[in-house]
Amino acid sequence: MPERPIALVTGASRGIGAAVARSLSDTHDLLLGGRDANALQELVDELPSAKSWPVELTDHDAVAAAVADIERLDVVVHSAGLVELASVAEASSDSWRRTFELNLFAVTELTRLLLPALRAAKGHVVLVNSGAGLSAKPNWGSYAASKFALRAFADVLRAEEAGHGVRVTSVFPGRTATDMQRTVRDQEGGAFEPDHYLRPESVAAPIVSAVRATGDAHLTEIVIRPS
Repeated sequence: MPERPIALVTGASRGIGAAVARSLSDTHDLLLGGRDANALQELVDELPSAKSWPVELTDHDAVAAAVADIERLDVVVHSAGLVELASVAEASSDSWRRTFELNLFAVTELTRLLLPALRAAKGHVVLVNSGAGLSAKPNWGSYAASKFALRAFADVLRAEEAGHGVRVTSVFPGRTATDMQRTVRDQEGGAFEPDHYLRPESVAAPIVSAVRATGDAHLTEIVIRPS
């Protein structure tokens, strides 16, 4: 029997990352990363194909050690993220740094370290971006800037790795009913209204479709909005 493909999903303890993990679990062996250790373990217990990968993504030495034994990787889904809303006049340099450290630098470094394994499998890099990566609004400066940069990184990576058979997909979901969205609404001073938002499963579905697309189809960008 052939070996099952392997997928690494960050931000998998909840929200979109958890939904992606569940959707891939029937076809992939999973390495799942997330900051909520209890929630992550519950998901691992739920999915027989999953193993916990509890690594602090902003600790680049720890990340390097954690990927050292990964020789082949079919999919990496970057779903971890951070949002801190503030005007340019009020946002501190520390807030900008925290946002870029997780939303961009952690992604670029993990991807760089995984490239040999991804090339070996002709694998797929999925970057969960945001509507804020397409249009920047007041008070969203650091988050939008990190997501615009993430889109640029995806475009460069796609062009550079095409010769190695590595596919790269950017996903731009609108507001999604996650804990992060609850935090956003708290920061905006508004109500959390999940019925008005995308479900995490609705974002996971096109991600999985991109991953499972035939070799002649490369879904480079996916934009999803609540109906």
